[in-house]
Amino acid sequence: MHLTTEKFDRKLILENGQEYYGWGFGAKTEKICELVFNTSMAGYQEIISDPSYAYQAVVMTYPLIGNYGCAADDYETETPSIGALIVREYCEEPSNFRCEDLLETVLERYGIPGISGIDTRKLTRVIRDNGCQRVLITDISCPLEKGLDIIRSTPLPTDAVPRVSSKTARFYPADHELFHVAAIDCGMKLNILRSLLGRRCSVTVLPYNVSPDEIAALKPDGVFISNGPGDPADVPETINTIRSLIGKYPVFGICLGHQIIALACGAQTYKLKFGHRGGNHPVKDLNTGKISITSQNHSYAVDEKSLSGTILEVTHINLLDNTVEGAASEENMIFGVQYHPESSPGPHDSSCLFDRFTDMMMRKNKNA
Repeated sequence: MHLTTEKFDRKLILENGQEYYGWGFGAKTEKICELVFNTSMAGYQEIISDPSYAYQAVVMTYPLIGNYGCAADDYETETPSIGALIVREYCEEPSNFRCEDLLETVLERYGIPGISGIDTRKLTRVIRDNGCQRVLITDISCPLEKGLDIIRSTPLPTDAVPRVSSKTARFYPADHELFHVAAIDCGMKLNILRSLLGRRCSVTVLPYNVSPDEIAALKPDGVFISNGPGDPADVPETINTIRSLIGKYPVFGICLGHQIIALACGAQTYKLKFGHRGGNHPVKDLNTGKISITSQNHSYAVDEKSLSGTILEVTHINLLDNTVEGAASEENMIFGVQYHPESSPGPHDSSCLFDRFTDMMMRKNKNA
């Protein structure tokens, strides 16, 4: 926590010309990111280490961040790649028996800038009303016009998935293996891996640009496509691979993986105004009528109208804005959801979707 008598030393310059002043923590680097907000009340360590936040500056709507520190078991990736973290109040003295590191120390270690003292309520309303936009995190001395020039001359990268994806194949054996899953890593969270291993699925994690022949050589029982950052259209290699696998293996996709499945089947995606990020999105299963509270993190969604004429049918919808949250083709053994059933620290309402995937692999094996 900073005293109000301390002078601001960092600031945000938004693409629309607004400035927000605060105190820096973590790395003191200058960065341009896409500005987004997250409504989760817990899980900031999982957020900073979720590869889906590559190149994004995340505004936390919950006002106090850092109060329980960081623990080794809670990372979602080995190397956090979030663009920046923006908070109202940063806690310098966390209280938690599991605490092993300060949040500030972790951010500094991985070159991630943080800024506190920001009116996050106001900033969130700006994003909600005007949509996501680019932001420069910089020193307090940077003139506004210079900052805007830097923003205008720096487009957001389109290599987010290649940046965070595995570079080589890696095998993770399960105890008493029942299935072998080929997992295409577009920015996969570790809790997805834990969820599969916990269901006796050995997992071979593969780069985003793996070929169909490389997958076939593994003789997997099923194929999984992970979450990840950015526009799904930026990874045509993954889309083409999934297109060639339809009907050959049970296929399950989460978040970006869900969007890739839709594109592979001939549907279209579009960018949402401010995306869905947080652990409080109600989603309705159209087959059962059940409503689950879900955790989400994405900027893009599947266009419902474009699903007409494809093999996919809508299975889930978001009750806040009626966007598509799931699509499937039972005949072709393929399904995807826009939200995160593996979410940690929660909610866990939809973790049974991993059981649906294993059931699908079981049926495939029996019919083989």
